[in-house]
Amino acid sequence: MKLRLLITALLLSAIGYSQKNIKKNYQYINPLIGTQRMGHTFPGATVPFGSVQLSPDTDSIAYELNKKYNGKVYEYCAGYQYADKTICGFSHTHFSGTGHSDLGDLLIMPTTGKLQLGPGTADNPRSGYRSAYSHANATALANYYKVKLDDHNIIAELTTSQRVGFHRYTFPKSDEAHIVLDLMAGIYNHKDKNVWTFVRVENDTMVTGYRQTQGWARTRTVYFAMAFSKPIKQYGAAKYDENNIYNGFWRKFDQTKNFPEAAGHNIKMHFDFETAENEQIQVKFALSPVSTANALANMQAEVPHWDFDRTRGDGEQLWEKELNKIQVETLTEDDKVNFYTAMYHAFINPTVYMDTDGSYKGLDQNVHVAEGFTNYTTFSLWDTYRALHPLFNIVQTKRNNHMMRSMLAHYDQSVHKALPVWSHYANENWCMIGYHSASVLADGIIKGNLAYDPEKALEACINSSNLKYYDGIEHYSKMGYVPEDKNGASVSKTLEYAYDDWCIAQIAKRLGKTDIYNEYMKRSENYKNVFDKSTGFMRPRLSDGTFKKEFDPLDTHGQGFIEGNAWNYSLYVPHDPEALIAMNGGKEQFAKHLDSLFTMTLPDKYFEHTEDITRDGIIGNYVHGNEPSHHVAYLYNWTGKPWKTQERVRMILNAMYRPKPDGLGGNDDCGQMSAWYIFSSLGFYPVAPGSDEYAIGSPLVKNAVLNLENGRTFTITARNQSAKNVYVQKMELNGRPFTGTTLKHDDIVKGGALTFYMGSKPKK
Repeated sequence: MKLRLLITALLLSAIGYSQKNIKKNYQYINPLIGTQRMGHTFPGATVPFGSVQLSPDTDSIAYELNKKYNGKVYEYCAGYQYADKTICGFSHTHFSGTGHSDLGDLLIMPTTGKLQLGPGTADNPRSGYRSAYSHANATALANYYKVKLDDHNIIAELTTSQRVGFHRYTFPKSDEAHIVLDLMAGIYNHKDKNVWTFVRVENDTMVTGYRQTQGWARTRTVYFAMAFSKPIKQYGAAKYDENNIYNGFWRKFDQTKNFPEAAGHNIKMHFDFETAENEQIQVKFALSPVSTANALANMQAEVPHWDFDRTRGDGEQLWEKELNKIQVETLTEDDKVNFYTAMYHAFINPTVYMDTDGSYKGLDQNVHVAEGFTNYTTFSLWDTYRALHPLFNIVQTKRNNHMMRSMLAHYDQSVHKALPVWSHYANENWCMIGYHSASVLADGIIKGNLAYDPEKALEACINSSNLKYYDGIEHYSKMGYVPEDKNGASVSKTLEYAYDDWCIAQIAKRLGKTDIYNEYMKRSENYKNVFDKSTGFMRPRLSDGTFKKEFDPLDTHGQGFIEGNAWNYSLYVPHDPEALIAMNGGKEQFAKHLDSLFTMTLPDKYFEHTEDITRDGIIGNYVHGNEPSHHVAYLYNWTGKPWKTQERVRMILNAMYRPKPDGLGGNDDCGQMSAWYIFSSLGFYPVAPGSDEYAIGSPLVKNAVLNLENGRTFTITARNQSAKNVYVQKMELNGRPFTGTTLKHDDIVKGGALTFYMGSKPKK
C-alpha cells in the first residue's frame, strides 16, 4: 500500500513538473532577432499592434553630416544596433524593420551623479547621460526588456500596455538620482526636426506635454502624460533654441529650475530624487494622438495601478492569445523560435492609432472618432501588401477589416482623394511606389473580409490610380508605361501599377462593373510595354518609345528599378505568370532562367550603393532581403516543376532566417519578411494578393493548427517531415487526394485538414 502511494505521488509529481515546464508560445519569442546588421527590429517592449513601442536606443546618430545625408544613420532605423556597447535611453515609439525612419519620441534616461543633459558619445559614454552596458546583463522577452546601466549602476526594466509605457528603475543609494526626459532625441534626427515642445509639471508626481516634429511625417504631434511613483524632489528645464531676440515677458522668470512649464523648439527636462540602496522608482508614460487630457485618460483606463509585474503579465497573455492563432510542432527548437518570433514581428505593425475613447488625429489634422472600427496607422504598403495583409485575412480577419477601414478613412481625409501609400501618425509620407492599398482592399474583398462599402473601396482605388501628379501616373495612363526620362525607377513603377490595376479589376468584377473591369484588365497588361524581347528583360523605355541604350540587367543603380535589378524585377508579373512564362520562351526555358537566378553570382559592385540590398539577403542573384522577389521561388509551379519551388523554399527558409540577432537577411519591413516565413513554413504562399489562391510550397512545420476567428480550425500535417525530406510526394485535403499547385482561400477558412507526404527525392 505504501509503495503504491509512493508511486502515485511520484507520478503526480512528475506530471506536475512536466506541466509546469511546458513552454508557452510567447516564451519562444526572441525580440533580439533582427537587431544586428540590417534587420532593423527593436528589442524593447510592446503588445500586439501596440501604440507604444518602448525600447532602448543605442546611439544618437544624426541624419545630417556636413549638410549632407549621413549614410550611417541607416543602421539605426529602429534606434538599436546589437553591436553597440552603450544605451542612450529608452524612447516610446519605434518602427519595426523599416528601411527609413522617424519616431524615437520622448526618450527617458535614469542617471546618478552629476546631472548631464547631453547624450555624450559612444566612445566616451561618461561625457553624457548615456551608459555602457553588456548583453550579459540584458534580457529581451515578450513585452519585457531589462538591462543594467553600468555607468549609473541602475537596473532598468520596461513593459507596456496598449498606450502606456511602464518603466521600473532600481537605483543605488544616491542623493543625486535623476530621470532625464529628452524631447530633442529621436531617430533620423536633423537640425530642424523639432517644430515645438511643451511640458507642464502638474504636481510633484505628474507631468504632461507634447512634441511636434517634421520628418518622414512632416506634421506629427505626440502628446504624453508622465507619472512618477515617488514625489519629485526638484526639477528643471533646459532650452537649446538658437538665440531669438524676442523672449516676451517670460524673461522675468528663472525657467530653468522648478518652474512648472517649459516651451520651445528644443527642450530637455530633468527630475531629481534621493534614493536608498535598491530603491525602485517607477514611471508610467501614456501617449495620445489628440491631447494630454486623453493621454491621462489612457493611463487611467489601462494602467491605473503601480503593479509593473501585472502589466507585464497582461502583455504576455495578449501575446499568447495572438500566437495561439497558429499552434505549431516543429522539427527543432530553433524552428519554433523562428516561427513564433516571426509571428511576433508580424503582429507589431500596423499600430493602433486612437485613444481609449476612439478619438484620433486624421490626415487633415483634425480630430476624428472611429465609429465601429479601430483606427490603425503605420502602413508600409510597398512591403506588406505581399504577404502580411494576406496573412491577416486568415488569422487576423477582424483587425485587417479595421485596417482596411482605416485606409478608407485616410482616403476621406485626403486632400488628394488618395489611399495610403506609406502612412503613419496622421501623415502620408509617399515613400516607395505603387498604389498598393488597392491590393490590400482587393484581397480583403475577394476573400470576403471587407463587407463595409466595397463601392467606396473601388472608387478610392480608381481615384488613387488616376492621381496624375503622383509618380509618373499621368504618363502611365496615356502611354501605357512610365518613361524613364520623365520619371525615375520607371520600370518598377510600370510593373507595380499594372499589378495594382489587375487588383482594381478584381474588385470591379466582384461588383459587376464590367466596363471598369475591362478597362483595368487592359491596364494590367502594361507590363508588356517594358519587356525587351531582344534581351529577355524588362527595360526602361523613353518618352519617344525607344528603350534606354545604357542598360545592365545586373545593376541596381540607375537602370529603371527601385531597390532591385532587371533580373529580379523582370519576374514581377504576379497576376499573370502564364503570360510571363510565354514571353520568356516557355516553361523549360523559364525554369532554366529561374535556376540561373539562384545559382549565378552577383558581385558587390552592382548593389553597393543600394542601402536596402546587402550581401546578407542574397542567394545567387535572388534578393530575398528585399521584397520584390518574395514570390519568385513559387513561380516554378507554373513551369510544371513544383519540386523546384519546394527545394528553393526550404533552402530560403534555412538560409535567411536564424534564431540569432543577425538572423534576418534584410529589413523585416513591418512584418513582411516574417509573414513570408510564416506562410512558407505552413506550405503555401499568396503569389498574387487579390486572388483567392495560394501557391503550394514545402512546409517546414511538422504540424500546424490554424485557429480561425470564425471558430473553425485548419490543420496542416507534414508526414515523414525531416531536414532532407523537402519534396512533396502527395497531398490530401480533408482525407481526399489533392492535386495541383494552388490552394483556395475557402479551403482554409471553412476548416479542414491538409496533409503533405514528404520525401527526399523530387516527385516529378
